[in-house]
Amino acid sequence: MRLDVRGVSWSVDDTRVLADVALSCAAGTLVGLVGPNGSGKSSLLRCIYRMIRPDSGTASVDGRDVWDLTPRILARELGVVLQERPGETAFTVREIVLMARGPHKKLLERDTAADHALVASSLQRVGIESLSERRFDTLSGGEKQRVLIARALAQTPKLLVLDEPTTNLDLGHQLQVLELIRGLGVTTIAALHDLNLAAAYCDRLFVLNRGSIKAHGTPLEVLTAKLIEDVYGVRAAVGRHPLTGKIHVFVDGNHRERESDVLRSAFALGARSGIKGSR
Repeated sequence: MRLDVRGVSWSVDDTRVLADVALSCAAGTLVGLVGPNGSGKSSLLRCIYRMIRPDSGTASVDGRDVWDLTPRILARELGVVLQERPGETAFTVREIVLMARGPHKKLLERDTAADHALVASSLQRVGIESLSERRFDTLSGGEKQRVLIARALAQTPKLLVLDEPTTNLDLGHQLQVLELIRGLGVTTIAALHDLNLAAAYCDRLFVLNRGSIKAHGTPLEVLTAKLIEDVYGVRAAVGRHPLTGKIHVFVDGNHRERESDVLRSAFALGARSGIKGSR
């Protein structure tokens, strides 16, 4: 399934959140959406999975505007994993994942052996089969995240929309989940916080900043030291990971500290000379 976003703009009151955003995800590719906090990543994903209607522009799957699809068809074809999780619930892990089969059934149709087998396979693929009878509200944050990813897999979607899918996962499970998503062969757009994970697993990257696309292309084309400084405000060097050979971003962690030192020195000098300043 192909995803196309064309000219999407959206505002809240008088604040422009998205401004004429355009991007495409070719069938079977994993596309990363990166950018600083508040850049519009989650808002764009909400436009794609129809949580909010943009003021202008369209998000379409295989040429069909998502707003022209029935909720049932959309639920069959598009799987979503969000940062927000269900509230307190007494459902077990297996029951929550089984809910993903609902859009594929007729009214009052019972779950089948094939449904249960698919649920078991999804739990196994994210490494939580041993938790199947645990209540969801007793799990850790990382375990809950893997349950929601398993639910998306059990839905057998043609398009996956993932908002920070590695949130609350330890390093090993971050790699496991992204390896799994990468191996599905399902068209996927994922908002990712970690540039190095995005570089290692994504076919293409789109960089959002202040609601607009600032750069797009392969990780090699996009992740430059200049772009990282311009968008994130930090100094960085871009090279190759010594083990994987993938593009890797090395951030100067002392950069902001040095800036703060300069500011403190400037304010101290201003105080001594009678010059007033404000941060």
